[in-house]
Amino acid sequence: MPARKKPESPAALPTGGKAATINDIARLSGVSKKTVSRIINHSPLVRKDTREKVEALMREVGYSPDPMARGLAFRRSFLIGMVYDNPTAQYIVNMQYGALDALRDSGFELVVHPCDSRSPGYIDGVRRFVQQQKLHGVMLVPRASEDQALADMLAEIGCRYTRIASVSMDTPARMVVTHDRDGAAEAAEYLLSLGHTDIALITGPAAYRSSIERTDGFVQALAKRGLELPKSRIIEAGYTFESGVVAAEKLLSGKHRPTAIFTGNDEMAAGVYKVAMRAGISIPRQLSVVGFDDSPLASRLWPSLTSVRRNTRDTGRTAAAMLIQPEGTPMLAAASIRPHLVIRDSSQPPE
Repeated sequence: MPARKKPESPAALPTGGKAATINDIARLSGVSKKTVSRIINHSPLVRKDTREKVEALMREVGYSPDPMARGLAFRRSFLIGMVYDNPTAQYIVNMQYGALDALRDSGFELVVHPCDSRSPGYIDGVRRFVQQQKLHGVMLVPRASEDQALADMLAEIGCRYTRIASVSMDTPARMVVTHDRDGAAEAAEYLLSLGHTDIALITGPAAYRSSIERTDGFVQALAKRGLELPKSRIIEAGYTFESGVVAAEKLLSGKHRPTAIFTGNDEMAAGVYKVAMRAGISIPRQLSVVGFDDSPLASRLWPSLTSVRRNTRDTGRTAAAMLIQPEGTPMLAAASIRPHLVIRDSSQPPE
């Protein structure tokens, strides 16, 4: 094992009026040139005691870094990328707020890259984004986070990443797990506890892992209590307000309406509200509604929407914070964001 560098005295500086260089600072402080460069560039990837020691030495010897050299010091920028393919605007905004919370005062900034994961060339587009911006790391937001080929590409080019998903899909150091199945199961248990037996489900797109987990969690929780959900009571939609309207029209247009509807997100629940209002169906007296996400929209609807909270802002904060930890920080388990049901005014026992 190589011997550790020993710091030298400032008296060992070059004589003859020559200014100290970054090599001198590294030699005198007993650290690598790369560490000194990180300190000059305000990188958070340096221990506090090391930073204080080197900064004190630079002040003592009057060292001033060359601005041009500073700009070239890193092959990567202090930028964290957020790659997403998600139709819900509020979800993305909350995720960004969380990431910005984590990056505040860290020296890192956030840049975003929307993409269409259905496009055949989207992975090449993400590659160009990462390489052109020289990103330090990337947050992958559902549904992009669910694409193993995208994660493999980032690993191939040596870019750090974190994946946000409803189940673990990677090593613990790269995962933030949101446990969507558990939240949906809690919603099912709640509707059953109110006495509902004619329940419908509006899901997100079948290609989304989050939709699969929420659907399975809800359906299986009902089945455990002896209630099988007929296929006619399960409508696939697109995680948007408009698709929620279309799905609700299918469920509420006939004579035999369900007494309760669980939707895969709050945007689709708002679509149910619109259809119910037009049809003269009273929420919650004639129809109970439960959403998922507990976005700001949930408390703005009237009556206020009962919804599964998964705290998107905390999720974004956690994913970004993991990216700016020093490399090699041990992670024994994936980061975990646990959902829970927030009960408001949109549900009651059936008449």
